[in-house]
Amino acid sequence: MSKTFAPAILAATLLSSLALSPLALGQATTAGGTKVGIINMQTAIVATNEGQRDFDGLAKKFEPKRTELKNLSDELDSLKKQLDTQGSKLNDDARAELVKKIEAKQKTLTRSSEDAQSELQAQQNEIAGKIVQKMIPVVNKYAKDNGLGLILDATRAWPEGELIWANDTTDLTKAVVDAYNAQSDVPAPAKPAAAAPKAATPKPAAPKPN
Repeated sequence: MSKTFAPAILAATLLSSLALSPLALGQATTAGGTKVGIINMQTAIVATNEGQRDFDGLAKKFEPKRTELKNLSDELDSLKKQLDTQGSKLNDDARAELVKKIEAKQKTLTRSSEDAQSELQAQQNEIAGKIVQKMIPVVNKYAKDNGLGLILDATRAWPEGELIWANDTTDLTKAVVDAYNAQSDVPAPAKPAAAAPKAATPKPAAPKPN
């Protein structure tokens, strides 16, 4: 379940729709010398000020659920350990009751984890979808302003994706993120304050000779 709550994981269905969108294919040409750019759309979405704000907010929103699931997992582990250490000493009824508790706790944990994962992914996709809709015009404008004839999504590596290799100079991800942030009303997230340096501990003075 810990992977479920990792920052900004986008569902494959969203990425598939991006790969087929006019953003990636609309400006393709067959003429020689066409300028080509690549964008890692997943990285771009998460890297925007808006993406950082909304995905971080979503992670905080789900923190109580993460704690709840961890507590359930700890309770399950405790019951299993109890069965391992005391199972042979229990009578049949007590052992059967303990096994029943373990099975019930496991079902609760599995169901709660699946429900939380489904809800989280749905809300991640909702956030990403809103950003994508506003990012498409930004990318189109960047492509026109810079004479690009083709832009490819580099989110998924080959063979799942179409892109096998590209020169670093063709990566437009940062440029598009910067352009998106420039027209957005969302400020950059505040950086955590640096820890103040610790004061040096004064050394005790050497004793004076008698």
